[in-house]
Amino acid sequence: MTGEQPPTRRAWRDSLGVVLATSAYGISFGALAVTSGLDVWQTCVLSLLMFTGGSQFAFVGVIGGGGLPGAAIASAGLLGIRNVAYGLRMSPVIGEGFWRRAAASHFTIDESTAVALAQPDAAARRVGFWVTGIGIYLGWNVTTLAGALLGDVLGDVKAYGLDAAAAAAFLALLWPRLRRRQAIAVGVAAAVVAVVLTPALMPGVPVLLAALVAIVVGWTNWFASRTSSPGAAA
Repeated sequence: MTGEQPPTRRAWRDSLGVVLATSAYGISFGALAVTSGLDVWQTCVLSLLMFTGGSQFAFVGVIGGGGLPGAAIASAGLLGIRNVAYGLRMSPVIGEGFWRRAAASHFTIDESTAVALAQPDAAARRVGFWVTGIGIYLGWNVTTLAGALLGDVLGDVKAYGLDAAAAAAFLALLWPRLRRRQAIAVGVAAAVVAVVLTPALMPGVPVLLAALVAIVVGWTNWFASRTSSPGAAA
């Protein structure tokens, strides 16, 4: 086992990889926001204060499509609700203290939660959460500004594959955890629900409904191995 990396070092490696992939995606958001009608400072304020990629894209998507600001805020809010669940899960990882929890609330996103939960012990989970959250916040805001300034010069940002970078990084973290029948069933079912409902429902709703799949399966313990002990699950 001499070649195995210490957990905290692995957490740094995982975090920095996700930071690079997700930060690059900020260029896509910055460019899309200005082509949707926002100016550079409005685009940057969204990243500084909202800082949740899915909600930001939902917001500018509605604005760019001619929707009302109220509809844009509702769409962004629906996607942001998932961060409440992340906060509950991250609470024991972050620890006690008002200021620590207040700071952590701004960095509790998909990627920081995923990296933290992928680590094997408490110290590595803390490193994964903070390094990922703070690193993406800094990188996302820098690349948002770059994308907003470049704007039309970039053309279609999807042509560069930046729209897939964050999803690929998230999948790379998720894949090693799909070892049990229950985890695989949850992933497949949630993906099917999201894909089927996305064309029919407003942004945010398919994500929430897909999350209900995981809640129902976890609550009822469907597909779990009957031979596993209560403490065996990760």
